[in-house]
Amino acid sequence: MTKRGTTGTFHPVSVEGHTGRAFVPFPLPPGPPLRYDAPRRRKLLEQAIHALGGLDAITTLLPEPEIFLYTYVRREAVLSSQIEGTQSTLSDLLLFELDEAPGAPFDDVREVSNYVRALEHGMRRLKEGLPLCNRLLREMHAILLDSGRGSRRQPGHFRTRQNWLNGETVADAEFVPPPPEHVEACMAALEHFLNARDDEAQPYETLIKAALAHVQFETIHPFLDGNGRLGRMLVSFVLHAEGLLRYPLLYLSLYLRRNRRRYFQLLTRARTEGAWEDWLDFFLEGVRDTAGNAVHTANRLMNLFRDDEARIASADAGRQAATLLVMLREMQKRPLVTASGMQRGTGLSQPTINKAFAALSRMGIVREITGKKRGRVYAYRQYMSLLDEGARMKQDDGS
Repeated sequence: MTKRGTTGTFHPVSVEGHTGRAFVPFPLPPGPPLRYDAPRRRKLLEQAIHALGGLDAITTLLPEPEIFLYTYVRREAVLSSQIEGTQSTLSDLLLFELDEAPGAPFDDVREVSNYVRALEHGMRRLKEGLPLCNRLLREMHAILLDSGRGSRRQPGHFRTRQNWLNGETVADAEFVPPPPEHVEACMAALEHFLNARDDEAQPYETLIKAALAHVQFETIHPFLDGNGRLGRMLVSFVLHAEGLLRYPLLYLSLYLRRNRRRYFQLLTRARTEGAWEDWLDFFLEGVRDTAGNAVHTANRLMNLFRDDEARIASADAGRQAATLLVMLREMQKRPLVTASGMQRGTGLSQPTINKAFAALSRMGIVREITGKKRGRVYAYRQYMSLLDEGARMKQDDGS
């Protein structure tokens, strides 16, 4: 490992009579430069690039990539928000978007919905030509904290108060980010790093840029709330903005949640020891595994769609078969739907839809999840199960 020592300076801060040491990071990139010529690291880089290529190819092979994007973004929103303590599930979110969320924790599901809106806003702004910059991050943050528990935590603005992590006071905190008067300069330096261009840059450099940017963002902790969620989005947006992914589809939340203790240890070592290579190895493993799992999920999803369409085609459904296929394809876009939503999406009559839902239920393809006679909601059963797989696994610290 290259010996760099502390990658920033400490500054005394005082909050409500308690004194601590705030850390102000040096601008990126680190010096001396990262070493990625070691055989194991080079192999990890190649594996991560290959996995990202497979993930990017999925969006060209799928007949409608927006189908996968819609559900995968929402799965990530749930996972990323769960890391911050929300209790909402994917079903809660999809029900909330249907205005049919009985019993769902309102503040929690609102926060998850805000995450989806923030991510979609960022994608739209990049498509419009806005670079990956502090303006975009602040816009996304304003949406992320638009309502819910963070709505009074300066949405859309860099913090003007001192924050800290894991401690009752700034004196016993596990980590204290830069004082507020340093935040603007630190974020300006990060913006410069994000937008530095090299016409001969290789995919390796883009991956390393994403790895470094995530640590720097989390170290600066520029907002009073939402830093974890926005910092995880940043990784995917770097890869998307640099052209490594057509869609920002790489989401590391599940990997980071499963390896929570190791993640925080490596962040600390990057700051205090300059152990950037150790962080990079961990990051590349996450990219490789997450991209590979996303490809596997997309393939299973397509297989599920084909199998269920074949089941309908081979069933003794008569003239109803065409209706069942139309409704199944609508549920491939939205795996939770009401009868009225199905009518808007397909133009079919209510009696026809009700009969078709009954047939799909008998086949085990959909199930009604409210138990009510009115305002029923139907779920594409296997689709939802596939997306929920692994989302509730324990973290490595046993919590």
